[in-house]
Amino acid sequence: MSAELVLDARDGVGESPVWSVAEQALYWVDIPGRKLQRWSAASGQVDAWATQEMPACIAPRRQGGWLCAMESGVFVLEPGAAGALQASRVASVAHARDGMRFNDGRCDRQGRLRAGTMLMDMAQGQAVGALYGLQPNGELQTLVADLIVPNGLAFSPDGRTMYLSDSHPSVQAIWAFDYDTETGTPSNRRLFVDMHPLPGRPDGAAIDADGCYWICGNDAGQVHRFTPQGKLDRSLSVPVKKPAMCAFGGAQLDTLYVTSIRPGGDLSDQPLAGGVFALRPGVRGIAEPFAS
Repeated sequence: MSAELVLDARDGVGESPVWSVAEQALYWVDIPGRKLQRWSAASGQVDAWATQEMPACIAPRRQGGWLCAMESGVFVLEPGAAGALQASRVASVAHARDGMRFNDGRCDRQGRLRAGTMLMDMAQGQAVGALYGLQPNGELQTLVADLIVPNGLAFSPDGRTMYLSDSHPSVQAIWAFDYDTETGTPSNRRLFVDMHPLPGRPDGAAIDADGCYWICGNDAGQVHRFTPQGKLDRSLSVPVKKPAMCAFGGAQLDTLYVTSIRPGGDLSDQPLAGGVFALRPGVRGIAEPFAS
């Protein structure tokens, strides 16, 4: 199965793809490029909006616009015509130290935003990141502490299992948690997959309608599917080394879109790095819930 190039976006770090069912369009961000982007499946048109901080992850709002976790907190972003973007902060984060930002995140099945933070200088390997939950009062509650590069956040179809990974080379683990759908609280953390012996570091993820967990194998140019029991089911290839995150979309939610990273240096062996790709894995996904 070959990957189709959707867009030669050349994103520094293409992240958080989310399919809009209403618009039949893919939204995603470029973190260092400070952009929210949209690709229309019908027309192929691409729109972009500049953000005031580095955007890390987005979640759709029922009333329109997006929740977006950035550097200093969580914002509501309301894209307009001609690249106009209104941004209003809804929650501030008290980082453990300077030089941090949000990273991977999404809403649980009930529409509660969960997002992780990381130290931007990954080389330090400092476990100062955390997974936060946005509370109705606008506060951010720590749900999981002592993370280096939180990633791979996803929820089972019934919402009762939460998955979370840490991409740092010293960790490379994916965990499963029991998830209380009433309180939005994870518990009973356990190892789901040890990625050390497998190709790539665990990055962004998605869940399909069968409850299987898809995760990008960063540095290996692959996207892996694991069963709910943590068994590697299959691996699909993309023509870049650093796939970042995947999301199901398309009219039947049967296309797996993959964003990627464009590193510095010689890219002669991966000229499409930073692009957006599409795979047809033969399974369907689940529409992302609206932020509550």
